[in-house]
Amino acid sequence: MTEFPQTAWKDYELIDSGNGEKLERYGSYVLRRPEPKALWAPELDDASWNRMAHTSFTPGAGFGKAGKEDSGTWNRLHKMEDQWYIDYRSAAQKGLSFNLRLGLTSFKHVGVFPEQAPNWEYIYAQTKRIAQATGRRPRILNLFAYTGGASLAAASAGAEVTHLDSVRQVVNWAHGNMENSRLDGIHWVVEDAMKFAAREAKRGHLYDGIILDPPAYGHGPDGEKWKLDECLFKMLQTVGAILSPENSFLVLNLYSNGFSAALGETVLCEALKTRLSGAPAGKMESGELALRDRYGKVLPLSIFVRLER
Repeated sequence: MTEFPQTAWKDYELIDSGNGEKLERYGSYVLRRPEPKALWAPELDDASWNRMAHTSFTPGAGFGKAGKEDSGTWNRLHKMEDQWYIDYRSAAQKGLSFNLRLGLTSFKHVGVFPEQAPNWEYIYAQTKRIAQATGRRPRILNLFAYTGGASLAAASAGAEVTHLDSVRQVVNWAHGNMENSRLDGIHWVVEDAMKFAAREAKRGHLYDGIILDPPAYGHGPDGEKWKLDECLFKMLQTVGAILSPENSFLVLNLYSNGFSAALGETVLCEALKTRLSGAPAGKMESGELALRDRYGKVLPLSIFVRLER
């Protein structure tokens, strides 16, 4: 199963892709960035890309090295603001609406991963389902939460959200997104995800929804090392202990090259088996999150696994 952002999203468009790059429009501005998965030839020529793009990203000397693969500089081709805002408004779910501040960072990203929009839709719908089933405000935990798109989706549905990331600057960024979206109910945590989840398990705390988007590698605020291949199974085991056994959901998103939807399903099932003495009860689905450019080329970017109880 491959899922795409809604075509009605006016503030985002993948214009073209190819030759290891993508040309995207975020609101009023067009960005040109590296994209290793764009293995084909673009539809438009290089001059057309540069005419359309307000800025392009040039990788630095560390590009391709662990921990520095996204470092580089932005080259302005046309006048644009350093920071700007875009809206996300669901065409299918009236209450799902929030704003995101974007900006040009030295690590290539701009503050949003647009292919995550289908997960936002799912999180919103599941949060609404649980609220209706339980008659209370759902408790949602968002680990490796970045600038907060998933947290805002849950908050839009009325959840009490714990938003955790190990980088204080991006937590502050997410806090600004919440305020600009006129939402509330988000608790902010700057900590190592493994330590936090283990502590919550010892306390016996349960969450109605858990969202995980772990990086391939990284560091916690106190220098804790994270390598996805070595930590994912243990992470999911710990998370399984704090996920409510019924009226709950889990979303796992993986960008790491070499991971497949089938692998994601298997590792999640096996991790939860230690607590449930069998395959996890509930409905599981998996697939890819992708973007489609103006010319119909499909750019797959991550895999997801979702569990609904």
